[in-house]
Amino acid sequence: MNVIWFRRDLRIDDNPALAAAIQSGPTRALFIATPDQWLQHDMAPIQVDFIERHLNLLAKQLSQYNIHLDVLVSTDFNQQTAVLKQYCLEHQVENLFANEELELNERLRDKSVTDSGISLHLFEADVIVPKGQVVNGKNEMYKVFTPFRNAWLNQLRNLGIGLAPHPASLLTNTDEPTVQPMIELTANKQCSKKWPLADVVLKKVLPDFIETKHADYKQYRDFPAQKGTSGLSPYLAIGAISPKRLVIEVLQHNPHLLEDPKAELFCWLNELAWRDFYKHLLFHEPNLIKHRNFQDKYDALNWPNNPDYFEAWCQGKTGYPLVDAAMRQLTTTGWMHNRLRMVVASFLTKHLLVDWRLGEQFFMQHLIDGDFSANNGGWQWAAGTGCDAQPYFRVFNPITQSEKFDPDGSFIRKYLPELNDIPIKHIHLPQSYLAATGQLNCYRDVIVEHKQARATALDFYKHQLGST
Repeated sequence: MNVIWFRRDLRIDDNPALAAAIQSGPTRALFIATPDQWLQHDMAPIQVDFIERHLNLLAKQLSQYNIHLDVLVSTDFNQQTAVLKQYCLEHQVENLFANEELELNERLRDKSVTDSGISLHLFEADVIVPKGQVVNGKNEMYKVFTPFRNAWLNQLRNLGIGLAPHPASLLTNTDEPTVQPMIELTANKQCSKKWPLADVVLKKVLPDFIETKHADYKQYRDFPAQKGTSGLSPYLAIGAISPKRLVIEVLQHNPHLLEDPKAELFCWLNELAWRDFYKHLLFHEPNLIKHRNFQDKYDALNWPNNPDYFEAWCQGKTGYPLVDAAMRQLTTTGWMHNRLRMVVASFLTKHLLVDWRLGEQFFMQHLIDGDFSANNGGWQWAAGTGCDAQPYFRVFNPITQSEKFDPDGSFIRKYLPELNDIPIKHIHLPQSYLAATGQLNCYRDVIVEHKQARATALDFYKHQLGST
């Protein structure tokens, strides 16, 4: 008996471990819930619910090929080896198949499983171009995105994209699928039903995006009040949709897309390249999982970490409408627009001088699309501590960002209804208008003044790093 062990690869499409298991003989499927580990890793309750819903979809899809999905529970990764050994004994498992996970605890767990005598076969299913394959002339990982992207593109052009065989090409679809009981994960959960399941996304949402929104993605992607993005990051984060599948689908509509990375149509694919970039980076730099700055010189930073500032940021009470609306979007919906992630990250680290790691953790605790490599990479980029980072002397201005990307205040009004009646010309910094109209209690004052905060941040970085 073979077993496919699902982790963050909750799909049957383009799943190399599943295909290999089926090709090796009769197969069962397994998922091991680890609620204590999820808490340790700051997994958001909305992502737990999203995983539960996709486990039920996965069980239904597998049952069509007479593959039964077992769901077991272990408190954490340390207990998973014992749970697996017992399971393998009960079902006379000869080979265990899984898709590898990058993070340190996950790697140590897999080593423990192998050391225990279980025959574990690992595959790669989380990137478009294989990790370790995009390197510079010194056989090292690129430290800047653009040359990585160019080399990444060359790989795609020269080698193409191959998908793992679908179960339908390997097994006969049964007319009477096996009955699978409802799966319920015992963990703190937040409803994720506003996000459709991956099968609906692949059939309807993705084709609609490619046909009607992809051409305008570059033009509208930075405006949070508009639905200009694809909204696919939650599915990539739990592996419910293959990143390779996305590239193939978009290339079918735009076969020349790989030829010119400067073309407007390439912009969306460029975001998938960024995702690969951060996963390749973690592959080469596993110590990033240990909360370390990518650039060692930033270890000297002694962050003030004002707790009142951090709490105001978390609650969306900074006095800057775009920042506050973004944070309320995150805490109420479990998602935040990408442009706003950069704005609020810059604000926390450079206006408030709060350690990026606190923001990174808060994001993971709330994001439905929480993914360590992307989240870590984005935060270190904003703080100026990471690979291909935003230099410390560049500070996002929350007022001009608001004026540019939410010009009429539509996004702000959606998440800050207390500002509904503020005229457009005052919506981006309403305090003077509120004072003049006797409405000071409507909204709080700014916790830091932008120009002064920027000057303080530059002085902080300069003196802490001993640079000029």
